[in-house]
This record gives sequence, structure tokens and C-alpha cells, in this order.
Amino acid sequence: MEQRITADCVARAQALAPRIAAAAARIEAGRELPPDIVEALHEARLFRMLVPRSLDGDEVSPVAFMHAIEELAKADASTAWCVAQTSVCSTISSCLKPQIGAEIFKNDPRGVLAWGPSTSKAKAIAEPGGFRVSGEWPFASGSRHATWLAAHSVVSEADGSLRRDSNGEPVQKTFVVPHGSATIKDVWRVIGLKGTGSDTYTLTDVFVPEDCAIAHHALDRAERHEHGPLYSFTIYQLFGSSFPAIALGIARAMLDAFIELAKTKTPAGGKSPLRDNSVIQSQVGVAEAQLAAARTFFFAAWNEIWRAAQDDAMTLDQRVQLRMASIHLSQQARQVAETAYLAAGATAIFESNPFERRFRDMHAVSQQAQAQFAIYEVIGRHFLGLPLQSTRII
Repeated sequence: MEQRITADCVARAQALAPRIAAAAARIEAGRELPPDIVEALHEARLFRMLVPRSLDGDEVSPVAFMHAIEELAKADASTAWCVAQTSVCSTISSCLKPQIGAEIFKNDPRGVLAWGPSTSKAKAIAEPGGFRVSGEWPFASGSRHATWLAAHSVVSEADGSLRRDSNGEPVQKTFVVPHGSATIKDVWRVIGLKGTGSDTYTLTDVFVPEDCAIAHHALDRAERHEHGPLYSFTIYQLFGSSFPAIALGIARAMLDAFIELAKTKTPAGGKSPLRDNSVIQSQVGVAEAQLAAARTFFFAAWNEIWRAAQDDAMTLDQRVQLRMASIHLSQQARQVAETAYLAAGATAIFESNPFERRFRDMHAVSQQAQAQFAIYEVIGRHFLGLPLQSTRII
């Protein structure tokens, strides 16, 4: 069963890629995935990759998931981003009450959960039977075609005091609400990943039943109803790798496009195509080596930790290695994309060519928290034998 599903999700992504690539201009112009592409993704079950099988999901391995995201990103980064973002969001269904998970996914074949990150502009006041939630959450990728949204907030008691856990820390929860409970603000006007529709949404005094509230980002293992190895990974590990997988797909597509261009483009004042230039030959050789090495490290780290997860035996060293492979891939992919863009010369600045949109998309990906150079600090502290200030990102 695992092998069949693993093969299928990657094959379905590859099969759909030409159609997505053909729609890339529409996706960017509309600043969201158009209905026909959303429908095609649903038909291919690509929004279901990380949904539990008990909720009519495919519950594929994270290794297969990363491969599928890479394939989608070669076609269009915004599409890959929406699928990656909402797929990782769907993993919190492992902690939702089964009837709530069923309402979101099993009872609705087009169910999609999206959210924006935690923010200080949020409050959740406890009251009998649930919580009264208000606030604003930005960067909600895929929210325009989502059916449910999640909101994250610290919890206050009815008297206004913060609810605290046994360690005296403020209690944070994640709340799921139907999409219609929120007001969407159309604010997504950006230089890259334009098609993700990553708008801001607000909730105003929305009552959320107790059954629709779980520990912040589903981090409390005691709440889990799903115990497959996929759900031993946190959203931070999955986001931390799926976005580099997008960068990988973008870089691969840009480098392939440049190689094709180099076969035919003769620069102004030149007598032979770019591919005959020794500098170009060296640049392509270095870029291919960078991308191959980073990709191999990334998937090797995932294969190792996935095997360990199936035995419930993940180690801190493996988690650090996964984070190291992920941030390394992000950094190397960006460098390869820049090499291809610059080597293409003035050709790369025209919208009719396959460079400028991907260049902008890559630099939007690189601005996300999961791609920041500061992540190396945590990795370095581990190898230096220093205590980790936060284990959340690994």
C-alpha cells in the first residue's frame, strides 16, 4: 500500500505539471490558483497527500511528498507553495477530534485547511463550551480556495487573565473554523509567489467550540488520534523541508531553461552560442554540482529520518541533519537560480522568457523564515556542544 501511494503522488504531480506550467501566466495575473487548476489538483489528490487515511487522505511518506512538491515547483512555484502550505496544515488533523477531522476532510472531497502564522493581533477568551476568538492573521497561502481556516492565539480566562500551563507558560491553542467565519483582506500584492493568494484574514468575536481547539500547532502528542509515523513530524520540520523542495524545483527549471538557451543564443558581438564559452561551461558545471549535491543530501537526510520514524526512533542528530540539509538546499538553490538568471543576460528580464518570474519566485521563497541564514546558528550550536535555545525548528 505504501509503495503504491508513494509512486502515485509523484507520478500524478509529474502528469499534471505541463497543464500547470501552461497556466502559470494566469496564476500570476489572477494572484491565486484558478478554479480549473484547483479542480485538477483535487482530482489528482495532491491536496490529500498528508491527510490521514482514516479521513480519506493518502498519508504518503514525507519523502514522496517532497518529491511531488519538487515536481510541481518545476512547473509553477505558486502552485507548489499552495499545495505544500495547505498539505502541512492538514497534518494537524492528527490531533483534531475525529468528527471534526471528518467534517473538514472526509465529508468534503474538496476540503482544504489553510492558515497564517501566529500573531500578536489575536485573542481567545475562554467561555463555557469553547472560546471567543478575534484577531488578524497574515500570509494565509491558499486561503482563497480553502474551506477551513486555522487561527492561533494565547488563551485568556473570562476575567482577562492569561491561562497558564503547569510550567507557568501562557497556553496557546490552534482553532479551526469554517472559511465563512473569516473576513479575507485582499493584500497579496508582491514581487514573487504572486499566485499563492497569501492574504490576511480576520475573525471578529467568533465562537469556536472546545472540540475545534487543539494545542498550538498540534504539538501535544497526548492529543493525537493518528499514530502513523508521518505524524511524528512537526509542522516545523515539514514546512522547513517543503519550502526548500520548492526552491529546488525552481532552480532545476531555471538551470534547464538556461542550458537550452545557451545552445542557441549568441551574445551581441559574439560569433558562437553561449555554450561554446568556457566561462559558461564552468558556471553550468558548478551549478549542476551544487544542485545535485544539495538535493542528494536533502533526500538522504529524509530517507534516514523516515526510516527512524517508522521505528519511533528519531534522534536529535537526525533532526539536526534534516534541518541542515533543508537550509543548505535553500541556500544552494537560490545561488543556482541567480547563476542561471545572470548568465542569461538581457533575455532573462523579459516576461516572455522562463527566467524573470522564477527569479522573483525564488527570492520570495528565500525571504520566508524557513530559508533564513540564521538557522545555521542552531545547527552550529549543536555541533559545538552548546544547548539549543529552541528545539522547535528542528
